Amino acid sequence: MKTFTRLAAALAGAATFASAAWAEDPIKIALIHGLSGSSFEAFSKQAQTGFELGLEYATDGTNTVKGHPIEVIIKDTQFKPDVARAVLAEAYGDDEVLLAVGATSSGVTKGMLPIAEEYEKILIVEPAVADSLTGPDSNRYIFKTSRNSSMDMQAQALALKPDENLFVATIAEDYAFGQDGIAAFKAALDGTGATVVSEEYVPQGTADFTAAAERMFNALKDKEGRKVILVYIAGGGDAPGKIQALDPSRYGIEISMGGHILPVLPTYKRFPGMEGAVYYYYEAYDNPVNNWLVKEHQARFDGPPDFFTAGGMAAALAVVKAIETADSLDTEDLIKAMEGMSWDTPKGEMTFRPEDHQALQSMVHFKIRVDENVDWAIPDLVRIIEPSEMNIPVGRTNN
Repeated sequence: MKTFTRLAAALAGAATFASAAWAEDPIKIALIHGLSGSSFEAFSKQAQTGFELGLEYATDGTNTVKGHPIEVIIKDTQFKPDVARAVLAEAYGDDEVLLAVGATSSGVTKGMLPIAEEYEKILIVEPAVADSLTGPDSNRYIFKTSRNSSMDMQAQALALKPDENLFVATIAEDYAFGQDGIAAFKAALDGTGATVVSEEYVPQGTADFTAAAERMFNALKDKEGRKVILVYIAGGGDAPGKIQALDPSRYGIEISMGGHILPVLPTYKRFPGMEGAVYYYYEAYDNPVNNWLVKEHQARFDGPPDFFTAGGMAAALAVVKAIETADSLDTEDLIKAMEGMSWDTPKGEMTFRPEDHQALQSMVHFKIRVDENVDWAIPDLVRIIEPSEMNIPVGRTNN
């Protein structure tokens, strides 16, 4: 009897030890972003900072979920699709991460989607935007916390207040981000009476917009009504400023565009009174998550959080909520927990739509105000555009 008791105690001790050891195993998460080779590096670094702050907020500073410490592994895509695919495969296979988050460029991210399916592991898309990332070529392992092109453009259309007197020429970069964005804008105008009279697509990195601008001027100048050039370019080159320098106002043409990161907003001082839509501005949202983010970011980095900082934080908050609510760390249990999941973010509540895993979220309708005491143009809040006001197409149906 004593021998049996000792054996039972030993087995119980071993089980306790094994359980404790299991609980201490880290949960590995890969951040797959472009950290070199493009002007978009700033977007990636903001997203990384936001993700780290999000983990801190969601875990009350412990960086631990269900007894597991979180280990973040950072990979650089170099903004090259082949490198992105390779480092994602490395993260899933060699590093044995639970899931990955990325990437920055829509074109690069699109090439990563099959890798998630091959390894049957989750990829949370942040901050890439294109609608096609949750489209027919996507798969059930893809979730997207970033906004998409349809949100950008439906919000932009609402800010423009379209009717039969509105005529628009568009200019965008010739890749997934720009193509999907303009397609979404045209869809948003359907039924409003507004007309898109011209579409211009330029290569990434374009610095001279003269020829495209002249074609847009010619398409718009003789129209009777409100005439707008919509600029949808994420990179450098200062397309709005260079088009403005060609004096579209001589034809009664105005420029409209969405918001941008803080380092770009000083250039918006050339467009006082312009209205548009933006994913996030730190003064637009008043909620506990955003208030914490603004306070902590200001204290640590001597400045407010930016566009993609909020996105990175939203992704981290989604990861922690999924791990906390899933029955296990098995991918299928995580998917089950995430489909239809709602969680709080700096932008308010987001919800993963079950059909295609796009996070439905609000947008900001702004009006540019210039204050000589502020370095950048201020996108004053006109109103929050709620998810229910936007009819975001379903990219695909998950199986």
